[in-house]
Amino acid sequence: MVVMKTRRSPLIIFKNITKKFPGHIAVDNLSFTVQKGEILVLLGRSGSGKTTALRLINRLIEPSSGQILINGKDSTDLDPTILRRSIGYAIQDIGLFPHMTVAENIGIVPKLQGWPESKIQARVEELLVMMGFDPKNFCDVYPGKLSGGQKQRIGLARALAADPPIILMDEPFGALDPLMREQLQNEFIEIQANIQKTIVFVTHDVREAVKMGDRIAVLDQGKLIQLASPDELIQNPKNAFIDQFLGKERFSLLLQAKSLQSLIEKFHPKEKEKNPSVPLKSTLMETLMTFKMSTSETLAVYDDKQYVGDLEKEDLLDNLLNLL
Repeated sequence: MVVMKTRRSPLIIFKNITKKFPGHIAVDNLSFTVQKGEILVLLGRSGSGKTTALRLINRLIEPSSGQILINGKDSTDLDPTILRRSIGYAIQDIGLFPHMTVAENIGIVPKLQGWPESKIQARVEELLVMMGFDPKNFCDVYPGKLSGGQKQRIGLARALAADPPIILMDEPFGALDPLMREQLQNEFIEIQANIQKTIVFVTHDVREAVKMGDRIAVLDQGKLIQLASPDELIQNPKNAFIDQFLGKERFSLLLQAKSLQSLIEKFHPKEKEKNPSVPLKSTLMETLMTFKMSTSETLAVYDDKQYVGDLEKEDLLDNLLNLL
């Protein structure tokens, strides 16, 4: 995920967190911060400790030692039920209640928090529209009538229902086919650009981590191996483990990690109406594909609706050669 750099403050702080299970250390002296408004991806293979770390945040499990601060407060001083209701939670198998309608599923946390029915209804309808649904057609539908992608959207809406400052996402798109997975990733990035929640996102997929994360924390055997931006992680892996984990598709990952923002000095202020357009937040990979599909030699770049400048294909290709 590519974002404009802004000054942020930490909302979640891990201080020397260890979690021991009988005969196994799942998380080993883990320390990191999650900045307000960012997506921090916990990336690692099965058994790396990423899901354990995620569940420690909302106290689904308790640490063996160390301290987790949530907005400056020790999480163990907070009522676990109240804490969980104040944190959105989206998981791979979604966990929608089959006996509840879509509206009831989305509104369950606000209802537990004592919201008035009129406010719950308005919030449910707002979120359905945000997720691409017509409230009139979906409020009274039961989960059994939904497709996998629709269920995942409803799960995300439920995680956002009480407008929590923090959202935890554990392999939320992992059960979907590749096309639906990419579509939901793109949609969620668009939503996040508007809502600016603090998100901890668990995945084992390097491509997903690079696409979704403002920063990526690579875990192995419960230890933090490297914490960096996608760009930095790909270009400066800390050690041989990270290098091997990234695999052989380093160049394509880098094209996905870098945005047009990195080429802003190449833009020419000479907009032509006939030129195809591309968003400033597009990755270099997306821009390359736009050139390929349009057969144009020039793209007009826009930051939302504001024209930024034109990008020549030759300038993009020169930059790509410098990355090799």
